[in-house]
Amino acid sequence: MHSECIYIFFTLIIILRMFCLLSSSIIILYVCIELMMQVKWICPTAPTRPVALLGGFSCTAWFDVGEISEESPDDWEGLDASAAHIANLLSTEPADVKIAIGGFSMGAATALYSATCAAFGRYGNGNAYPINLRAVVGLSGWLPGSSSLRSKVEGSHEAARRAASLPIFVCHGTSDDVVPYNYGEKSAQCLSTAGFRNLTFKSYEGLGHYTVPREMDEVRHWLTARLGLDGSRS
Repeated sequence: MHSECIYIFFTLIIILRMFCLLSSSIIILYVCIELMMQVKWICPTAPTRPVALLGGFSCTAWFDVGEISEESPDDWEGLDASAAHIANLLSTEPADVKIAIGGFSMGAATALYSATCAAFGRYGNGNAYPINLRAVVGLSGWLPGSSSLRSKVEGSHEAARRAASLPIFVCHGTSDDVVPYNYGEKSAQCLSTAGFRNLTFKSYEGLGHYTVPREMDEVRHWLTARLGLDGSRS
């Protein structure tokens, strides 16, 4: 039955450090061992594009990044394109299938941006967002467009309603030297302040820009509870 199947879309291809490509495989394997009987996993590769942070070198990336900085302008065209690519892959699934998305680093930024698109019901370019998200996970990432999020959500009753009902799980290591810890912490605070009330933030003392089994355990437990994989209703 469709209602018994959960589709989880982990956008895990990262370009900031090469070892992150290996950590994405670890995440997928570790979580799937526990949930593989109930979950269909879709793990896409980001398109190849020039990345300003790498001097214009072309590599797999969900959007362009000039620098990891709160003042750095966001690549809205690239974010919309990646969020749309993810959503379009899932838009033909039956309406009763529970859909969750998540990612690490740049994948986390894309997932959290998708969460805001789901709340607004549209992408930043105004096109309709086609799927109903049931959960979002962001590991060692950041929230694009955080400075204007609250005013946009508060300006729409429907966006506020969707935001309040969407479960989000954000994790970050305190020793992350690629995406600083305060970016993840501020992103979680921004989402909560903007009305994403069903948000859980977890920090990991001494963790760098990678994942550890304890973090994956908590992701697994969170997904199990939020998506009703333990037999409970979500």
